[in-house]
Amino acid sequence: MSGDTKATAASGGRQIYKVVINAPIETVWNTLVKTDAVLPFFFGAVCETKDGLKPGRKMRMVTPNGKFASVVGDVLEFSPPYRYSHTMAFTGYPGEAASTVTYELKEVPGGTEFSLITTNVPAGTKSGKAMAQGGPFIIQNLKALVETGKPAFSGKMVGVVNALMGWMTPKACRIENWPLERE
Repeated sequence: MSGDTKATAASGGRQIYKVVINAPIETVWNTLVKTDAVLPFFFGAVCETKDGLKPGRKMRMVTPNGKFASVVGDVLEFSPPYRYSHTMAFTGYPGEAASTVTYELKEVPGGTEFSLITTNVPAGTKSGKAMAQGGPFIIQNLKALVETGKPAFSGKMVGVVNALMGWMTPKACRIENWPLERE
């Protein structure tokens, strides 16, 4: 793998995480937006939607067995292969405000610059702490997966830990509590 990762803090609950991935932009994009496979860079979750990733549609990140949702949100923008944005709320932290996550891809010498931008992150919350830890994990594991076909060691370990600890998942995260249909 080549290229360094970097994180930049900005005001207003905004974080920017960047990495250059040694692959064409289409390859990075197609890996990022898969909805039919386990995504090790998204903590071993599967991205689920009703009718595809389109603005106005609900999305959720679910366990591979489909029993629990870890993240729910609404797609705000979907502009292949350059930009994808959605709201994001952790199901395990009920009552905490949703934030916005934006993924930007740009062709650069040596591959594709991938940026993960989080905004409106509630300060001093469990969600805020989880997102600060999750940003570097996501970009490092996406880079590893695209460049080598395998996640980084941290991505492999999350899959193992999630499988072992699934029985401890809070009831609030059960999939039936987070329907994709609008009510």
